[in-house]
Amino acid sequence: MAKKILWVDDEIALLKPHMLFLQSKGYEVVTAQSGLEALDELSNQDVDIIFLDEQMPGIDGLETLNRIKSRFPHLPVVMITKSEEENIMEEAIGQQITDYIIKPVNPKQILLTLKKILNKKELVSEKTNLSYQQDFQRISMDINMIDTYDEWAKLYEKLVKWELKMDGIQDSQMSEILKGQFQEANRAFFKFVKDNYEAWVNGDEAPVMSHQILKKYVFPKVEANTLLVVIDNLRYDQWLTIAPMIEDYYKPVNETLYYAILPTATQYARNSIFGGMLPADLKKYYPQWWKDDTDEGGKNLYEKDFLEAQIKRLGLNLKTNYIKILNYSFGQKIISQFNRFNNYDLNVVVYNFVDMLSHAKTDMNLIKELAPDDKAYRSLTKSWFDNSPLFELVKLAAAHQMKLFITTDHGTINVKKPTKVIGQKEASLNLRYKTGKSLSYDPKVVYAVNQPETIKLPSIGINSPFIFAKEDYFFVYPNNYNQYVDYFTDTLQHGGISMQEMLVPLVELQPK
Repeated sequence: MAKKILWVDDEIALLKPHMLFLQSKGYEVVTAQSGLEALDELSNQDVDIIFLDEQMPGIDGLETLNRIKSRFPHLPVVMITKSEEENIMEEAIGQQITDYIIKPVNPKQILLTLKKILNKKELVSEKTNLSYQQDFQRISMDINMIDTYDEWAKLYEKLVKWELKMDGIQDSQMSEILKGQFQEANRAFFKFVKDNYEAWVNGDEAPVMSHQILKKYVFPKVEANTLLVVIDNLRYDQWLTIAPMIEDYYKPVNETLYYAILPTATQYARNSIFGGMLPADLKKYYPQWWKDDTDEGGKNLYEKDFLEAQIKRLGLNLKTNYIKILNYSFGQKIISQFNRFNNYDLNVVVYNFVDMLSHAKTDMNLIKELAPDDKAYRSLTKSWFDNSPLFELVKLAAAHQMKLFITTDHGTINVKKPTKVIGQKEASLNLRYKTGKSLSYDPKVVYAVNQPETIKLPSIGINSPFIFAKEDYFFVYPNNYNQYVDYFTDTLQHGGISMQEMLVPLVELQPK
């Protein structure tokens, strides 16, 4: 269907050659010789775009623009003007013109403007699809050939960036192909981790993991009034979604993906970050602070103690401030007390909202409706961040010229495939990993570790293995199986082995 243009100019007859040119290119052009006539035309028919002369008798272009936008706020309007006066253009831009052209205009200029505005989505979609098709084969080859942790991190970065590009186009077929390639990559990634994880945690050549990030990346770079923000459960795609907002205040110095330890769950991964040790060693050296899955009480109540113990163990002279923000009102309170941050070398803020959001997707039908897929989940994360105390904290930190680190403890994955597991009642409750006595499971869909100490995990008893779900599987007990499958399918879970859970961002930023 031809795109329809409304061209408004008091000397419209002089523009007939331009209109004939546009009609030859497949556009339909209707005209008006005044602002009032244009408003009448808009009452009688729909148009796709308006070319609006700025200087006309009667109501001028700016007043016409104002009236158009009050009725049709999303209709693209291109202002055509003889004037280059700054105040006129500022007023027009303030009223949300889409573009402007300085007279005299030429047909090619008009055509380029139309394509830029009306055909942008189609052109971007076509270019994105073509680029992905060209990259598809290379990615497929990489999935089958790469065998180092750095190469897996680079492949995951590439897939996530393609995922974000696909968000901006309307091509469900290409998006489904990309999802299939993501699943294929996660199958190969699971095998890679299963084959190498034990060697990594026992000192062989290994990627940087949870227990090493402060020692290797943060502590050596701490300056006076440094801020470290740990956003619980933040995936790499979510980071890329909020990063452009932060870049108005900070410039990235270094961005890396590190490997979250197994289980990719808060009580293990975040305690390891702050303690600087793997879980078995944390339990061995700090039994007063460690809680097993089967123990009563909170499992992350001693992060501040773990952090101070690591700093002392490394012989560092750092004055630290540790804050955990669990809700909006407490976040606002911290903002009001921001001047306290100036008294410390390292301010650590743990922000739990993203974790709460992922759990709410399981517990609340409203969140399931708002975030039915990863694209919507990214959008919801962006909206939250834009209105959060955390963003206010980042802005204040930039204003005070504070160095900033942003990271997370693990990611999350949208689970699709149930798999049965049988265990005794003391078995852990997580849907992506289990530990407990006499577990029965499908060995094809798990990484099973019968002796947890071999991967530096504490055992909760004799014959109590750890099992980790692969890809997007989740564990369900046989009792009320169908009920729980329906309830948990398409929910966000963590604890297992997938790129989304294990490959997570750590970013160093300097204030602008």
